[in-house]
Amino acid sequence: MSTPDELLVDIAARVESEQTSQMSLTVVVHGAVITGRLAPERMWRQRVAEVLGASDRLGPFAGIFMAPSRDTTARAPERPSHLHFHVARILQGQVGIPETGGMYRIALENVSAWTVGDFSYQ
Repeated sequence: MSTPDELLVDIAARVESEQTSQMSLTVVVHGAVITGRLAPERMWRQRVAEVLGASDRLGPFAGIFMAPSRDTTARAPERPSHLHFHVARILQGQVGIPETGGMYRIALENVSAWTVGDFSYQ
């Protein structure tokens, strides 16, 4: 396991503290390029739960994502351990998968390279 880039951890912490989903980021994880916007964990969990809840087959899993993640009300917030992407795509050749964007949770320790901004194909 590698040590996460402190600047990237700071960006993830700011997304959490500001509760914003406007920060665009592109990361490389085990050779895969993932691009999209970061979301606070709570917002990401809620959206995943909504998608699962709308499915007949996957609905029972929605509750897992609605469980509280970390209690940061009584103490100082913990440093994030993951990036939570929404409207994200895995770049493969000349396409982004899925075209409409997906929801990805990526361990910060697995990010080998990153840049601010996202990539899109025209």
